[in-house]
Amino acid sequence: MSREPPKGRESYKVWREIGTRWADNDAYGHINNVVYYAWFDTAVNAWLIEEGLLDLAAGDPIGFVVETGCRYAAPLSYPQPVEVGLAIESIGKSSVRYRLGVFAKNSSEAAAEGFFIHVYVGRESRRPVELPEPWRKVLEGARG
Repeated sequence: MSREPPKGRESYKVWREIGTRWADNDAYGHINNVVYYAWFDTAVNAWLIEEGLLDLAAGDPIGFVVETGCRYAAPLSYPQPVEVGLAIESIGKSSVRYRLGVFAKNSSEAAAEGFFIHVYVGRESRRPVELPEPWRKVLEGARG
């Protein structure tokens, strides 16, 4: 069975370097698959904070992760630093789908690529709410 190769660096708009840790390696000597999901969470939320969209203490709306996925192309291992690329794939009424690529630092080929979907809800109601217009402008700027 063949599959589409991972997208290259040009497919991502925002970058975050993340250091790997000794504890990230599994018994086989490579980064465990669950760590990639933590990197996705870190890359998305750090960018949202930097852009002024996420206020952990009092922000409204807040994003709930409703779906994620990842496919792997090459192993990574500690102490290799990684770079996570982010791009917005789609913006719905109350949802955002992020595309993420994990690259060994300075590598042109992705070691993994995935997606992450937030549904934005009211802090108190926990029900979906329409994305504020200022958010849409920021999100559009990272569309890839």
